[in-house]
Amino acid sequence: MAAGFAVYATSFQGAFFFDDHTAIRDNRDIGQLWPPWAWQPRGESAVAWRPIAGLSLAINYALGGTRVWGYHAFNVIVHVLAGLVLFGVVRRTLAGPTLRDRYGNQAPWLAMAISLVWLVHPLQTESVTYVVQRTELLMGLFFLLTLYGVIRGHDSPRAGAWYIGAILACALGMGSKEVMVTAPLVVLAYDRVFLSGSFRELFRSRAVVYAGLATTWLPFLYRLLREGDLRSESAGFGLGSVTPWDYARTQVGVIVHYLRLSLWPHPLVVDYYDWPVAKSLRDVAPDAVIILTLLGATVWALRRQPALGFLGVWFFLILAPTSSVLVLLGEFAAERRMYLPLAAVVTLVVICAYEAIERLSARLAVRSPSAKAAEAILLVTAVLALGYATVRRNEDYRSEASILLDLVSKRPDNARAHSNVGAALFRQRRLAEALHHFSEAVRLKPDYPQARNNLGAVLLEQGRLAEASAQFAEALRLKPDYADAHANMGAVLQRSGHTEEAIPQYTEAIRLAPTHALAHSNLGLALMEQGKLDEAARQFETALSLDPSRQDTRRALANLKQAAGRTGPARQ
Repeated sequence: MAAGFAVYATSFQGAFFFDDHTAIRDNRDIGQLWPPWAWQPRGESAVAWRPIAGLSLAINYALGGTRVWGYHAFNVIVHVLAGLVLFGVVRRTLAGPTLRDRYGNQAPWLAMAISLVWLVHPLQTESVTYVVQRTELLMGLFFLLTLYGVIRGHDSPRAGAWYIGAILACALGMGSKEVMVTAPLVVLAYDRVFLSGSFRELFRSRAVVYAGLATTWLPFLYRLLREGDLRSESAGFGLGSVTPWDYARTQVGVIVHYLRLSLWPHPLVVDYYDWPVAKSLRDVAPDAVIILTLLGATVWALRRQPALGFLGVWFFLILAPTSSVLVLLGEFAAERRMYLPLAAVVTLVVICAYEAIERLSARLAVRSPSAKAAEAILLVTAVLALGYATVRRNEDYRSEASILLDLVSKRPDNARAHSNVGAALFRQRRLAEALHHFSEAVRLKPDYPQARNNLGAVLLEQGRLAEASAQFAEALRLKPDYADAHANMGAVLQRSGHTEEAIPQYTEAIRLAPTHALAHSNLGLALMEQGKLDEAARQFETALSLDPSRQDTRRALANLKQAAGRTGPARQ
């Protein structure tokens, strides 16, 4: 616990960025704790259809508004709790009937080593320090609690309470992130390898438990049937035409990259938008050999060394929803996806290191205290090195500008990185620099609608209306339901003197995004030009209810009230 809090102490001062803005800063839903459906905003929010994650944000907001340190504190606490549950799972597994003879006496210390390395590993920083990725943390905690509940239920005279707890944890995990769908299958595999002699014995003892775990799939299946996919986009906008087989081939290289970062966590990158699509197996042939070898080793181990094979099942099965044929446009790779799979890699490395030292000391006739000292030195060295790397990585997250500059320096061909840097500069009114980065994003990826829209926004601000209009038109061609682009196109038309044509653009933006304060405000200005003062006032009032900080809108509403002879309300 001390190590977990120590390496993430500096993260408490980190900033909101990327999806944090839509999920927290601009998400009015988290301003209320009731009714329950308010916790799951739809659309492109990172907490859409994830009500438990949405509830956690609402609780954070109720306690401290948008003060960022509280959100970071919550994330670190969840991460440390997950580490403690992982300790319990590993300790009981090593001390259980399958592995007791080999590791029983060392179970607490090996479990501590595994959970400690997992807690401080820098590959976890995206999940912990990027606030909205608490979806991964919550899913991970509830996943581990589900498994822990089944393990405890197997040995406890109060088995029913533990099994009910496991089913409840599984349901909460399903409301945190979709990857939780693998939990019942991983628990089933664990049960067969470590707790039951056969599947017949397993289902005879715990059929009701697995029926309960299976019921937690129902909301996911309902959504799958209703929407047709798991999560078609995870962040930002899509990547064009990518088939499931393109995605699956690409994931071969991605998984190997994850494994390399598990063993040597550098460089760490917050956004892999520019990851190349593998159009044929030749593109990933060396990586395919590695993955096929590991899959084959997993199948072999399940027959000969089931405990070892379970690590492969854990790794590949938990990665399956995001690293198989289910296309997640916009994110071919994401380091946070290794949050739970990393536990399998760490367990394998720690156990192998322990076995190597024990066998070497036995061969050299070294006394046991010396071997234990060598193990302790190796562990402390690894934890200090990994912890230091985590602290350094958290420094990159201290502000939106710092993480974006780090991203651009490591992935200069990442169009989304340039677009996000441009957006940060645009908010600081550094228009020339923003224009450069938006132009670079469009150059790198001409079919990227967000970059087109952002480039148009800078051109609009500079008064280059024709160029801005062309960019907005292209953004809408690429993404017809893009609310921001409709609102911006309306602004171009209005400033060009075509108010009548601007109004449908604003109206469409509001239809697509009813909480779009700027579209409401600009529609009010357009209606005011047409003399429709009552309608304009309603739009201004709606805009201010959505964003009370809009002083231009407030002035316009005051002028309307003054013109109507309502001096008191105008003054107010």
